[in-house]
Amino acid sequence: MKVIHSTEQQEREYLHQILQKLEWALQQVDNSARQFSKEFRQNEEYLYDQRSGMDDADRVSAGQSFKRMAFHGESNLASKRRLNKLLESPYFGRIDFVRAGVSEPLPIYIGVHSFIDGTKETYPIYDWRAPIASMFYDFELGNAWYQTPAGEVKGTIELRRQYRIRKGTMEYMIENDMNIQDDVLQKELSQSSDDKMKNIVATIQRDQNVIIRNETSRVLIIQGVAGSGKTSIAIHRIAFLLYRFRDDIASKNILIISPNKVFADYISNVLPELGESQIPELGIDELADDLLDNKFQFQTFLQQVFAILNKTDDKSIERIRFKSSSEFIRQLNQYLVHLENNLFVAPSIQVGRVLVPSAFIEERFKTFHRIPLLNRIPNVISEVQAHVRTLLQRKLNGHEKTQIYKALSGALGNVSLLNLYREFYTWLGRADLFRMNNNVLEYADVFPLIYCKMRLEEVRPYQEVKHLVIDEMQDYTPIQYAVLARLFSCKKTILGDASQSINAYSSSSAEEIEKIFPHADVVKLFRSYRSTYEITRFTQRISPNPDLVAVERHGPEPEVKEFQPIEDEEEEIKELVSRFRNSSHRTLGIICKTLSQAKSLSEILKSKDVSLLTPRARPSAKAL
Repeated sequence: MKVIHSTEQQEREYLHQILQKLEWALQQVDNSARQFSKEFRQNEEYLYDQRSGMDDADRVSAGQSFKRMAFHGESNLASKRRLNKLLESPYFGRIDFVRAGVSEPLPIYIGVHSFIDGTKETYPIYDWRAPIASMFYDFELGNAWYQTPAGEVKGTIELRRQYRIRKGTMEYMIENDMNIQDDVLQKELSQSSDDKMKNIVATIQRDQNVIIRNETSRVLIIQGVAGSGKTSIAIHRIAFLLYRFRDDIASKNILIISPNKVFADYISNVLPELGESQIPELGIDELADDLLDNKFQFQTFLQQVFAILNKTDDKSIERIRFKSSSEFIRQLNQYLVHLENNLFVAPSIQVGRVLVPSAFIEERFKTFHRIPLLNRIPNVISEVQAHVRTLLQRKLNGHEKTQIYKALSGALGNVSLLNLYREFYTWLGRADLFRMNNNVLEYADVFPLIYCKMRLEEVRPYQEVKHLVIDEMQDYTPIQYAVLARLFSCKKTILGDASQSINAYSSSSAEEIEKIFPHADVVKLFRSYRSTYEITRFTQRISPNPDLVAVERHGPEPEVKEFQPIEDEEEEIKELVSRFRNSSHRTLGIICKTLSQAKSLSEILKSKDVSLLTPRARPSAKAL
């Protein structure tokens, strides 16, 4: 079989040709943009001069023309972004595919975007999400196939290569006759990383690719050990879905929810590296504030964690544990059924010569069972007024309408959402399980209150969201998942690791989440790529995970140092930062147990130009 660009030197020459074509294409886009800008200004000037003589039809036509020009301008800008990205790294992989019944191989170069130079029917570069590119991940040398709208295309893969191209320069080329495995991944991970997560498209393993390209699961739960690539999988999955269903779903239709807004920002900002726009993201506390209409003050998730770390209170722990259990949801649902059956006490109403019996009002109230309990009274009032009007055979006067309104508006008693939620614990016989300090709700009460609000008052669902990504799944409780299930009827990708919970008293496993989403597909990832073998072995001694499989990538043994007095520890950290400044490393993380400790150390290291990373801050300096 004849191999096109068989040697590394020929590959480098081919790369040079591709870069020239990309530069030419970029120049054409720039020329088009300049021409467009010139025409736009000319049209503006013409319309300004002719504005007095234009009729309605002329104005409509002018508006449509400007819309077309604006669309053309946006398209040019998007093309320029894609071409600039390809000029940095045009492609990362190649397979030579010989289609059944054809003798000549088709070289398929795979990159972040597709590129066609206008002279051929085939693409010099294929987007990694394209069906034909899936063979790069799914098959070794030999028989292979891919799906198209017209059906399955069969053939054989005769060659497989992987490249590392940065700033238009090929750093290395690897050729192997098997599916890309850990040796390539190790080489990728051994390089110094950027501030953002490395784009690991080129090293996605077959099992990861199956998860990324899953189109059918309504709810996909990814349970992965630390460093298993679950976050990368989720990011690539979003990019793939946006590509695959680009006619039905846009970036604005995907929402990322994270317990930590900083990490949600991080995920959202990586997506542009894969050729997609930023994705909306929302911290779980922000979501809670929105759902409660900013009417309640409450402890945040991190404040709860810090409170536990600073001072362990057995009563507080008991409250958190109970409200983080599936049993809590069961009992709360029983209480809501109790309210449904007992809160409304139907009165009998005498309006002139007409008596409206309580049984009739009770029956009317129950017909509105699809409307939240506290929102039904206006409907019942309308029903009773219509009933009385029919019996009297005339319109009701103002006094009669007021009489009916007053009798029914008080039938639920003087209730409020918060009081009804507080009464739940009295109903349980455990009034001690509810505490408010200075009118501030404990975090464990926030989502139970929201759940009650959804059942009793109604909350508007997020219909515009067509795919929900829930990160750090272990840090949400069953009641939070019950709220999210009601809020978002769309498909969901849920990912995390039960062993990485920040708050051990309120964590959820994949099995517990399945109880809320019984039809979910669960995928478990046990191979850890991120840490060296030495780090993994060290952590396994602290918190063993018998399922974890470590990649054989070696590095220094972790050190445990003890300092007395505290000043010696501070001097050691200062020295560590100085050594980092003179090293080739890109980032340094100094992790403290509590926020107060982090703030104190940040003050001590102020002269070292470090950044304090808080829930509201983003990293900006080289050392963190």
